[in-house]
Amino acid sequence: MSEPSAVRRYAVQAATAPVFGRVLASARHHHLVVDGPVQNGCPGEAVTPAELLFMAVATCGVELMQVIARDGGIPLERVAITIDAFVDRERQPRTDRTHFNEVRLHATLQGPTREQARELVEGFQRRCPIYGTVATATPGGVIVDFDVA
Repeated sequence: MSEPSAVRRYAVQAATAPVFGRVLASARHHHLVVDGPVQNGCPGEAVTPAELLFMAVATCGVELMQVIARDGGIPLERVAITIDAFVDRERQPRTDRTHFNEVRLHATLQGPTREQARELVEGFQRRCPIYGTVATATPGGVIVDFDVA
C-alpha cells in the first residue's frame, strides 16, 4: 500500500435555490439541499448548516476510528458518535463572531478494551481537522466522553 499524501484538498459549491433560505450544495458529483433554520425565517425542513458541520465531525470520527483500529490491530466491531451542541446568541464570548457555546461528543465503541477505545478516540481527536477546528473555536473545547459496549 502506498503512503497517502499529506496534503488534502477539498472543493465544494453552494448557491441559492428558488425558495428563500434554501441552498443547493455540491461536492464532486454529490448534491444536497440545505435549509437555514426556522429561527432565521428559513424553511428548516432539510438539514441545516450547523447539522452538516456536526455530521461532518461525527462521520470523520467514525471513519478515522475504523482506520486507526485497522492500522493498530485493535478490534472494533462498531462505533457510533452523537453530538449535542448549542448556541446562545446572548452569551457569546466575542462580539465580532458567533460561536457554539458548548459542544458535547459521545462515542460508543464495540470491540476494544477501554484503554484501546481511549486510544481510538484520542487518535481521532488529533487527526480530524474538522474536529480540531470546532474544538479550537468552541470556548472550553469539545466535551468528549465515550463508553465501551
